Amino acid sequence: MKLVVKVISILIPLVVLVSCSKSDSSQGDYFFSQQQYEQAVEAYDEALTTNSKNANVLYKRGRAHEALGNLDEAEKDYKSAFDLDPRNVQILMSMSNLYQKRKDNEMALQYASYATEIPGAPAMAFFLKGRAYHLLGNTDNAMTEYNTAIKFDKDFGQAYYYRGMLKRAIQQNKAACSDFKLAVSLKFDQANEALDRYCR
Repeated sequence: MKLVVKVISILIPLVVLVSCSKSDSSQGDYFFSQQQYEQAVEAYDEALTTNSKNANVLYKRGRAHEALGNLDEAEKDYKSAFDLDPRNVQILMSMSNLYQKRKDNEMALQYASYATEIPGAPAMAFFLKGRAYHLLGNTDNAMTEYNTAIKFDKDFGQAYYYRGMLKRAIQQNKAACSDFKLAVSLKFDQANEALDRYCR
């Protein structure tokens, strides 16, 4: 069943990769943690002068560029990191999330699918895959992936919210409200509006 549905794009926090040599990027990591993204980019630039093939630092610089809204630069860094480490699930999820922001949902699906194929892939990978299917209007596959994400993480408020939005789009209103309530209970604030709007 194909159905185009509207969902809200939100920034997905992704886990920071742990560097094998922390000194390479520790200064950039500090600036990033302080939301000083321009300084983080400069620090990662410096780290890359000694090792331009460090996938971890390239990935982190991409995250800083993304936080600054420099999506072209972020994409370049993520692609360079991917070329060096194509089975790194964090890089794959970041690329999926970036392409979703750019409304290139086919590419978002491609990289999310790669991420879910990695053994031990986290719930977020399946959520991203589900969200890509959702935005492409493929409700059946989207539901499957959202269900898998929740199976792996019962406290995934964001996944309950998006599954609720999907259920509402296919006229499963009672079930949608149950998901919104669960998302609210898990402190996913965006679900409050949906609960007030659709379930009162």
